[in-house]
Order: sequence, then structure tokens, then C-alpha cells
Amino acid sequence: MKNVTSVFWIALSVCMGLVVWGLSSPEGFKSQTGELTAAISSTFGWYYLLTVFLILIFCVYLIFSRFSNLKLGKPDDKPEFSLPSWFAMLFSAGMGMGLVFWTTAEPISHAFISAPRSELGSNQAIQEAMQFSFFHWGLHAWAVYGIVALVLAYFKFHNDAPGLISATLIPLFGKKLMAGPLGKLIDTLAVFATVIGVASTLGFGSAQMNEGISFLFDTPNNFAFQMLILAIATALFIASASSGIGRGIKYLSNINMILAFILLLLLLIVGPTLYIFNSFADAIGGYLSNFFSMSFNLEPINEERRAWVDGWTVFYWAWWISWAPFVGIFIARISRGRTVKEFMLGVLLVPSLVCFIFFAVFGVSALNLEQNNIAKISDYSLETATFGVLQYYPLGTLLSIITLFVIAIFFITSADSATFVLGMQTTGGMLNPPNLVKITWGLIQSAVAAIVIYTGGTQGLQNSLIIAALPFSLVIILMGVSFLKAASLDPLAKKNRRH
Repeated sequence: MKNVTSVFWIALSVCMGLVVWGLSSPEGFKSQTGELTAAISSTFGWYYLLTVFLILIFCVYLIFSRFSNLKLGKPDDKPEFSLPSWFAMLFSAGMGMGLVFWTTAEPISHAFISAPRSELGSNQAIQEAMQFSFFHWGLHAWAVYGIVALVLAYFKFHNDAPGLISATLIPLFGKKLMAGPLGKLIDTLAVFATVIGVASTLGFGSAQMNEGISFLFDTPNNFAFQMLILAIATALFIASASSGIGRGIKYLSNINMILAFILLLLLLIVGPTLYIFNSFADAIGGYLSNFFSMSFNLEPINEERRAWVDGWTVFYWAWWISWAPFVGIFIARISRGRTVKEFMLGVLLVPSLVCFIFFAVFGVSALNLEQNNIAKISDYSLETATFGVLQYYPLGTLLSIITLFVIAIFFITSADSATFVLGMQTTGGMLNPPNLVKITWGLIQSAVAAIVIYTGGTQGLQNSLIIAALPFSLVIILMGVSFLKAASLDPLAKKNRRH
């Protein structure tokens, strides 16, 4: 295939190898990767917590450092996209449809199924449920995405390096080493993480949409219907990716953020409005006051609590790291012309605040129902929890239909963003990869997702992704060091140091 590099074929072979393993021995694949994932969580939990916290501190440092005025591009470059479009695209790629489901399911789980610290169902458990939800989806997550995106954008647009993860490490290891097997290994790891992560999401998303449609309209809930959803979504996201970032992805992201906020406002109005506002303020206060204790919470003495930390916080930190190549590369691609300070403030604060608002409105609406014995939302599956909550409030059917549209567009924008990123990574960092390459990756992702749905092997692929996060966390640390080394030589940074 024209323009593709050896990374394409290596990554494709690795992904297909895992799929064959999953097909031939789904239970063995799931159990063996699960054992390794559990071992990594228990052994390296401290490492994940410390690494992600240091990444966040580094991001905050850059906002106030002598590097803050450096531009992700040439001195006269202007931002390619408006602020609203930029926020919409980075948010759609970074969180996607998972936010629609976890905003109800996670607070309910922390409060009524498996509490981090307090007695299930107690007022303290309910308060902690919101605090930990904010913690898992807030500044730490966006710092991981932000540092990868910033370093990539700086080297690509400021230094004219290829848009590859390996290219950002040239200041540390030299061109020769990064053009050789080590560089290809790093880029292959990034492609692998993107393919497996997005394929898992496509498989999971098809099941979620099927559950939602079945819940609302009593349609079939089976493999054939999920394949139909996946086929339609594949056609739409390939068409969107083929039209380019400036058209399909941008327009879909803008439309979806508008729809998501309409849904948010309607639920805020018909839901427990005052309780939502009070809980939002209380959760923000708890998040800020317990920020450091949550950041280093490992519970080394209490085995039950430690299992909770491994299952939630450590899992999330590994999950964000594993998604960082895909989301980071995409955010880098849309961030040309912004300063380091503007970029970091935008990536850290705005998406975190939006996540907090969504969790407050959806999460508190769900908690309110279970607290007051109106409905036992904890009995619902992850796929149907949000729809289950909405049916107990006025305009429930309308809200559920809007939710389906939001999920569908998040589904498409995450996939077409990934298709674009995979095209970049396997064509030597081309900013506008050929459509044939993007279409090929789109079909590959959907094929993997179809096999995942058929075998029920989503958990095995997710385990593979968490395993891949461990070596990539080291790559992220090296990217930060490489940025400091390269940016220190910039004339503007030297001038700022003198002042």
C-alpha cells in the first residue's frame, strides 16, 4: 500500500495475532491477560499513582515556566480551529461515549455497590462517590493526554519533526536510534494501543447502543443487531474521516457538544435541580480538599480497600495512559498555533470542568433515585443505567432519544479520530494521510470489534491495553524530559530565563 511504513505491517500483525488468540481460546486469552493485569496493578500501583501525579505537576509547571509563551508552531502561526471547535474535538476524542454511561454508573457503584472507604449507602459514601468520580475523570486524566499532545505538537509544528511518538525522543537518543528498531517499537506500541483501545470501544459501544435501543423500543438484543449497528457506524465514521478534520470530525464534534449540553440542561431542569447544585459544590470542595490524599491513596493495610483502589484508580490511570497515544496525537494535530500556556490551561481545566458538570447532573440524578427508594439503579447494567435513570424523570423518552444520538455521534467521532491518528502513525507522520490508509484502518478496527463482540472477548483486549500502558508510561516520562531538553534551546525560552 502506497505511503505506509513498516510500522503499519508490524502493528497489524501484532493486532491480528491477538485476535487469533482471542478467537481460538477466548477464555484462556481473558484469564491469562487478566492475571497479568492484576499482577501489574498490585505490583505497580504505587508507580502509576506517582507517575500520573508527577505528570500533572509537570503540566502545571509548564503553565508558569519560561516555556509558557512558546508557540506550538512558527511565530506567525494562528490557531487552525476556533476555541469552541477545539474544545469540542478534544473532548469528543478524549472522553467520548464512555462519559454518558459512567456519569450514572460510577457514582452509583461507589455509593451502593463497592464504596472506596465508607459504609455502603451512607451519606458519607454518597459524598465520596462524587468526589472519586471527579478525581478519576478530572485533572489527572487530562494531564496524561495533555503532556503527550503538547510534546508531539511542539516537535511537529515548532521543530518540523515527523508527527510520530518516536520523533519526540530524538533529542535524547538521536535520529539513528529512533529511525531504527527502537523507534519502530515505540511507534508500533502507540498504534497497537490505539487499535485495541478503539476496537474495544467499538465493540462495547455497539453492545451499549443495542441495549439502549432495546430498552427503549423493544428491538432485538442480539449479535446480528449489534453487527448492524457496527456496520452503519463504520460507514459513517469512515466517511467522516475521509472528509478531513476540518469538515467531518469538526462538524460532528460541534453538533454533539450542543446536543450533549441540551441533554444536560433538560435533565438539570426536570431532575433534582437544587440537590444537583448543592452536590456539585460539595463534590468540588471534597475533590480539592482531599486532592492529595486521593492522589496517593493505596490502602496498603486494608486488603478490601486496596482491591478497590486497584480496580478503580489504578485501572483508570493505566487506561488513560494506554489511550494517550491516540488522544494525544489527535489533540496535537488540532492544536497548531497555540502557546504552551494557552494549550495547557485549555486541556487541563475546560474538559475537567465539563466532566464535573456532567457527573454532577447525571450522577446526582441517579443517586437521588436510589437514596429515596424510587428506583434501584444499582441493579441496572452499565449499558442501561443511564436510560433507567431518565425514565423516572419528566421528558424521559425525549431525554433517552437525545442520549442515543449523543452516544452515536461520540461513537463515530472517537472512531474517526482514531482512524485519522492511525493513518498519521503508519505513514511517517503525514498530517493528512491518504484516504485509502484511513479506510483500511477503519475496516481493520471494525473487524476486530466484530470479533470482540462475537467472542465476548472485550475484557481480554482491555487487559492487553492495560498491559501495554506500563511500557508506554516510561515513554511519556521520556517525552517530558526530551521536551525540556529541546525547549531549553529555544531563543524565547533563553530570553525568558534571563528575565
